[in-house]
Amino acid sequence: MESEQMTVHKFDHKIQLTILKEKTMHALKQLIKHLEVSRVLYSEAIKEALTCVDRSGFVRDDLQRFAYDDSALPIAEGQTISQPTTVVFMLELLDVKKGQTVCDIGAGSGWVSCLIGLLVGKKGHVYAYERNKTVGEIGKENVEKNGAENVTYAIGNAAKLWHKHAPYDRIYSGAAFETIPKDLLQQLAIGGILVTPTQDGNIRTISRQGENDFVENAYYGFTFVPFVE
Repeated sequence: MESEQMTVHKFDHKIQLTILKEKTMHALKQLIKHLEVSRVLYSEAIKEALTCVDRSGFVRDDLQRFAYDDSALPIAEGQTISQPTTVVFMLELLDVKKGQTVCDIGAGSGWVSCLIGLLVGKKGHVYAYERNKTVGEIGKENVEKNGAENVTYAIGNAAKLWHKHAPYDRIYSGAAFETIPKDLLQQLAIGGILVTPTQDGNIRTISRQGENDFVENAYYGFTFVPFVE
């Protein structure tokens, strides 16, 4: 009798896990469909990254029911994991290619770092920086749990660290600059692209077309945590 009960409990647990997995996949598919219908998501590579790098693995346990909502969610100490629409919008602008070297500033939960890690592939690398120690410890653990071997996550002031692995093919910032530092622009390789928010509510792209030739575009209507040195 006891053996039979154990078998039933194991079977019930397997059914529960299967149901949970199906619900999770459905919620993720709904989020991706929403991003496509909203005309934010176009790239098949980004779509694959969203499928492979599960956002729920970067969301706090008490907020798991909101993991696939199109909204920003708290991490700790006033910082958030960004809204999927915003992340995808910025990644589309970033136009990451296989084999590239990418700098991720204000890496937070590590979700975007791992998405970019998948986009650059095994021959590429992501150098992620987070200033807030509490958030950084969470993000670093998330990256390790995700098994992203091509993502190096460092806790510290990005402005004092970003030069170490420059030049970068791409630079992504999840933190808003009051003014984009000229020193940061110098970390871009020729042909490189920087995508960053600014504290006036814009997302800006800057492409480096020559040694002193930078082309800038602005997209309006976004709010981010400010960059802190």
